[in-house]
Amino acid sequence: MFDRLRDLLRGAFGRSPSAAETGIAPATEEASRPPPVWLVVGLGNPGPEYALTRHNAGFLVLERMAERHGAAWDDDAELQARVAWVDLAGAPTLLLAPQTYMNRSGQSVEAALARWTDLDPERDLVVVYDDLDLPTGRLRLRPSGGAGGHRGMGDIQAVLGTKAIRRLRFGVGHPGKDGPPVVDYVLSPFPEDEASLLETAILRATEAIEEIASDDFAAVMGRFNAKS
Repeated sequence: MFDRLRDLLRGAFGRSPSAAETGIAPATEEASRPPPVWLVVGLGNPGPEYALTRHNAGFLVLERMAERHGAAWDDDAELQARVAWVDLAGAPTLLLAPQTYMNRSGQSVEAALARWTDLDPERDLVVVYDDLDLPTGRLRLRPSGGAGGHRGMGDIQAVLGTKAIRRLRFGVGHPGKDGPPVVDYVLSPFPEDEASLLETAILRATEAIEEIASDDFAAVMGRFNAKS
């Protein structure tokens, strides 16, 4: 399973298809699209050395969602991000994976909201990121709150000037007082003995996001938070 995830991430966050490969130039394709109704942001660090690390849980979830919906990834230089378009409950949805490194994630989100001004960050935005305070694979949906020390989420809140941002916290466990420093822990890969647990949690996270697009957020929160 880890080999499969690694291959998926290399495909998604490696290179964009050329216009010759896709048959349509990115600018033309972008102009023909309706604006997004939802903006789903997955947080992580760019580069193959970070691909399967705990800090890249947000990227893992978005890649699985793109795969489920048959979506291709492209580079968007203005957004400083990798992007993919999917349809959730009949609504065009932009998957956004910032390529700014974690503590500058807000730049990409701010740029997307500036491009599509009808998007309301307190209503139409969902951010997916790793959480040390939850056991590996545990999910927690929340409509608002602090960043809990997560620099990516903290930067988004600072840039947008609000804590009322819907988020999906993806548990990656904690090293404990006798373990490695937190920064080393989150930048280390998930161990292979967590492969099955990780696979299940990634799938459940994509299902949770899909249901947010079609149901009341509080109802989805109740269902998915209760499962873990």
